[in-house]
Amino acid sequence: MAFSSFAGGSGSGSGGGGGRRGGLASSILPFSSASPNAKSKHNRKNRRRLAVRDFILANFFTIGLSISFFFFFIVLLRYGVPKPVISHFKSHTARSHRPRKPIVTENWNSEVLSSKVDVTTKELYDKIEFLDVDGGAWKQGWRVAYEGDEWDLEKLKVFVVPHSHNDPGWKLTVDEYYEKQSRHILDTIVQALSQDSRRKFIWEEMSYLEKWWRDASDEKRESFAGLVKNGQLEIVGGGWVMNDEANSHYFSIIEQMAEGNMWLNETIGVVPKNSWAIDPFGYSPTMAYLLRRMGFENMLIQRTHYELKKELAMHKNLEFIWRQSWDAEETTDIFVHMMPFYSYDIPHTCGPEPAICCQFDFARSRGSMYELCPWREDPVEINKENVQERAMMLLDQYRKKSLLFRTNTLLIPLGDDFRYISIDEAEAQFKNYQLLFDYINSNPSLNAEANFGTLEDYFRTLRDESDKRNYSLPGEVGSSQVGGFPALSGDFFTYADRQQDYWSGYYVSRPFFKAVDRVLERTLRAAEMILALLLGPCQRSQCEKLPVGFSYKLTAARRNLALFQHHDGVTGTAKDNVVRDYGVRMHTSLQDLHIFMSKGIEVLLGIRHEKSDQNPSQFEPEQMRSKYDAQPVHIAINLQEGTYQSVVFFNPLEQTREEVVMIIVNRTDVTVLDSNWICIQSQISPEFQHNKAKAFTGRHRIHWKISVPALGLQTYYIANGLFGCEKPKPAKLKFFSTSTSLPCPTPYVCSKADGDVVEISNQHQSLIFDAKHGLLQKVVNKDGSQNVVDEEIAFYSSWGSGAYLFKPTGAAKSIIDAGGLTVITEGPLMQEVYSYPKTGWEKSPISHSTRLYNGGNTIQEHHIEMEYHVELLGKEFDDRELIVRYKTDIDNKKIFYSDLNGFQMSRRESYDKIPLQGNYYPMPSLAFMQGSKGQRFSVHSRQSLGVASLEDGWLEIMLDRRLFRDDGRGLGQGVTDNRAMSVVFHILLESKVSAIVNPISNYSPLSPSLLSHCVGARLNYPFHAFIAKKPQPSSVRPPSRSFSPLAAPLPCDLHIVSFKVPRPLKYSQQSPEDPRFLLMFQRRHWDSSYCKTARSNCTRIADEPFNILNMFKGLAVSNARATSLNLLHEDTEMLGYNDEQSGDVAREGELQIPPMELRAYKLELRPR
Repeated sequence: MAFSSFAGGSGSGSGGGGGRRGGLASSILPFSSASPNAKSKHNRKNRRRLAVRDFILANFFTIGLSISFFFFFIVLLRYGVPKPVISHFKSHTARSHRPRKPIVTENWNSEVLSSKVDVTTKELYDKIEFLDVDGGAWKQGWRVAYEGDEWDLEKLKVFVVPHSHNDPGWKLTVDEYYEKQSRHILDTIVQALSQDSRRKFIWEEMSYLEKWWRDASDEKRESFAGLVKNGQLEIVGGGWVMNDEANSHYFSIIEQMAEGNMWLNETIGVVPKNSWAIDPFGYSPTMAYLLRRMGFENMLIQRTHYELKKELAMHKNLEFIWRQSWDAEETTDIFVHMMPFYSYDIPHTCGPEPAICCQFDFARSRGSMYELCPWREDPVEINKENVQERAMMLLDQYRKKSLLFRTNTLLIPLGDDFRYISIDEAEAQFKNYQLLFDYINSNPSLNAEANFGTLEDYFRTLRDESDKRNYSLPGEVGSSQVGGFPALSGDFFTYADRQQDYWSGYYVSRPFFKAVDRVLERTLRAAEMILALLLGPCQRSQCEKLPVGFSYKLTAARRNLALFQHHDGVTGTAKDNVVRDYGVRMHTSLQDLHIFMSKGIEVLLGIRHEKSDQNPSQFEPEQMRSKYDAQPVHIAINLQEGTYQSVVFFNPLEQTREEVVMIIVNRTDVTVLDSNWICIQSQISPEFQHNKAKAFTGRHRIHWKISVPALGLQTYYIANGLFGCEKPKPAKLKFFSTSTSLPCPTPYVCSKADGDVVEISNQHQSLIFDAKHGLLQKVVNKDGSQNVVDEEIAFYSSWGSGAYLFKPTGAAKSIIDAGGLTVITEGPLMQEVYSYPKTGWEKSPISHSTRLYNGGNTIQEHHIEMEYHVELLGKEFDDRELIVRYKTDIDNKKIFYSDLNGFQMSRRESYDKIPLQGNYYPMPSLAFMQGSKGQRFSVHSRQSLGVASLEDGWLEIMLDRRLFRDDGRGLGQGVTDNRAMSVVFHILLESKVSAIVNPISNYSPLSPSLLSHCVGARLNYPFHAFIAKKPQPSSVRPPSRSFSPLAAPLPCDLHIVSFKVPRPLKYSQQSPEDPRFLLMFQRRHWDSSYCKTARSNCTRIADEPFNILNMFKGLAVSNARATSLNLLHEDTEMLGYNDEQSGDVAREGELQIPPMELRAYKLELRPR
């Protein structure tokens, strides 16, 4: 255990730490020395020995110096010339900690990247017994006591930090909260702080501040800005919202942080450097990484498992350096303060005894709008008669709380949800506390000093104190950036606030809108790319009209996506009307983005020459939503004889893509042609729907293989007649049904499936199904090996679950009975098994399709596509939670890996000592199991869900949940506003081709294979298809239309996170000397023990430098320079980067990005 090092043991961290701190000196000094009085066994008087002794004594200094130089050169040859230690936090004194030698540098794409730390959350879980012992006044802790002399040498410095937590939507919409509360809170802050310079405050959410700024008078704006600049008011975090960290994708987190930070910098001229996240329900190291690369120095977090808080507090590890699990060079280190108690409200922040702390929440006095203290001891106004007694009572709590931390600098938050709404409330807090502070500060014998403060006041003082005094424990690895604190890696999921109440339900609540979130994300990303590609070659105002004219709606789309990242938005934990408000906002932005993209592709293809925004587009998106809560519907092409319709595909990925695609048509006598009017092989099959009595819609799916260049466009034509092309090959249909007789749709050949087993296959694998239940049983590979994949669909009954909590009453029970409808579709390009299963309900809550593709040398043919259509729409499904479970023959020992924010993987292990719900984890996009022989079973998702491995070889994923009851966490309702929805998975089975890392003994997270990365990218960033609104006569044949902006596809492990114009509203006013474009990359780390070429045409990886200046075809890149992820810092050293590639790239343009890293570059584009 990591903690053994604290007692000088040999646990993880102690060996390396001890060697680091004393290794160099001890290696130069002799191991032992003989005493001058030591006697020889044979006590002979030897003249030669005496002569040698005399010579040594006479030349002692010279000999010693020679030996020292000898060892010095040996060390120099072994370790190289030492580099100076430079603190990345320039505002603080550099510390004399020697950087660790990297564990992994030469082989970046080794199987496992790992860091050296003192504490991992995995080790904490192994150690904690989860007994929920009653600690007395501090129920989840212990009785804290002190001697009284702890502050004799260094007085206690207390910073009381007033704050108000403003949710941008929860019980009310963001606009309702603003009008009723937040605007008044901001007015109050300005008024109260302006009256006394000793008063301080912090504010987090820019979504509210931006609204207030628009409404505020010039005088209020000036006062607010003045308070920020004089240090009374600090903007912490400064994102558009305080985002969720379980469901949000890292793209959206960057977007919401950059949107808030850039608005703040442009409006008030400040850039936050301290993060404040008191309300997300668990914490991801991805957030720590992103903040570090945005220039943040410190973080504060609150909602972590109460047993974990207790364990950290017992060892004074609540303040630590958070290091990424893959970071061997300490470049990602960021300082973290974890609040120790149950909540962020005042009763749980002044000290360990909430009954006492509540008495110092002076807004809870009788007659106020807030509830009284539940411990029946009300706050008492401070006066001369009681100030001594009350001050000593409060100081007692401060002292007890300080014992949980290493330093004598103490943080005391003072606030709650939507506090400081009136000047009377603010004055009650500020005046009473100032009287208490005055008493404490005027009595030197108390060895304490208390004042109002900001987060910056606290962290600056703490760092100053840690500079003066070494708080490191023996053998501690720590960090070269902030001395005296342990290094920690891992994540803080799944959160439990008390007893067995685990907050794993919100991983899946409102999955329909979790899916819409990701659709908006990828659509915004694609639209930003098209806008940048329009402006790049543009040299005159005429061609700026369309992209710049769209800037207002583009900004609104960014902000609507950012708003939904709020920790009561994407989590699905808001009231029904608030969810509706989020949904309408996202739907509106999706419509706006599609209209712009439709026009933008016309310009890029040379169809729209006037490049204005006046005329409607000739194209429309292939999928449309009729309203905010409707599933997207495929537009059907309906062609008369002798006509055709154009279909344009945009590829938002950085590699050329070849895939089988699908378009809906109303008739089967159509053909497919490419942009050169060459016929293409295609397949036609009926479209299914979730209807037992009428499984076919009457429409048809046409499949064909396309190829689209990276970030490019390609045109195809669906035609009827006059082209001499072969008609699409009709699929063969087989039915298996014991109760329903299906008519065979025209023009297909139908037959009955024989036996109890059905099979579909492609050139790589065959899928075997149980025909009676319509469920997958096993996968047979072409080499003859088999994988058991026993698919099961089941319900949990959950009487205690709600929007936040998952509290099942027992194990999940299968709901599929024998005798449903199964339809097998067999064709040259796509094969499918569709199942409408028999269940205990008249209308099944689920139907599903499993597909294999035959593309010929494509990524697509290696995965299995699973699509589940879910409808938990009636009261008969109340208090039920639907899962799909894959019971495989992989011996994973209940260990699996799930992703964090689509950015990195985390090792998961199911523990018997915690309940089932505590073994559920977030799955934003990927989960996989690995067996002892290296076999892998991966499930890629295009939306965030919850995942668990409760038995050996099992992987289960929750699809939807309908809950009648409130779970007691403040929402005041259940979750019964379910929508019909579809969940799509891409399943990948792989075998290792080289060395095997044992996931049982290796605690570091494993990475996906290169093929797995490619599969996930294609699922999460699909083609954007646009169909011409009107058919054209066959006599009109336009020239070949395509668009290919890149000089060459990028390496397969280099991902373009974002290509955009950050400030489109100011594009025309900006000088080209100030770069107007942004390119952000991620270098993906992949497990090189699996197939290195992704089993396809992936032949280039990013081990070699990549030249950004030559990236585009026809566009010259200039003035390229590195920037922070929020685009506000160009000093890359302060962001933690320690390699030359992160600096100025304007001359050579050569980039070599280490695996796992994100890098952002501002640049200018001009026509060549």
